[in-house]
Amino acid sequence: MAGRTHLNPTALRALQALGAVWTVPNTLIGVIGGLFGMLAGARPYWSRRDCALVFREYPWGPGGAITLGNVILHTGPRLEVPCRTYAHQAGHCTEPVISLHDHERAHVFQYLVLGPFYLPVYLLCGGVSARNPFERAADLYALNGHGWWPTRRHLHESKGH
Repeated sequence: MAGRTHLNPTALRALQALGAVWTVPNTLIGVIGGLFGMLAGARPYWSRRDCALVFREYPWGPGGAITLGNVILHTGPRLEVPCRTYAHQAGHCTEPVISLHDHERAHVFQYLVLGPFYLPVYLLCGGVSARNPFERAADLYALNGHGWWPTRRHLHESKGH
């Protein structure tokens, strides 16, 4: 029987710091985008919970948020807003409303693992769509608080839609 591995807080912080260094190229893209956004009214704040610099009221984009390393660019005034999962929006299933805040945090965690490889892998998996296992994993993390990494189950569920 496989169990969850729990790290002590010091080890977890050390791994998060290593992941933050690993994903610096992505974070720099987000910081540059955020700084340009500030010229048009974006407002930054540090979210310890998300391990991310959040630029709220980001002036460009279709609405919602995008994560780039340890940076979240969000078009709204606050990240703690309800939203629908990708699968629900695409009409594949009916799921409860999730928190955009939790969904984007899952992407931060995914970036900490893949670092500079995240964007190419994400795009190869389908980009912004209900079929992308990274989006499905982020949605499921926002639904139940665990499982932010894509698994075979996410791949199967994504292909089934």
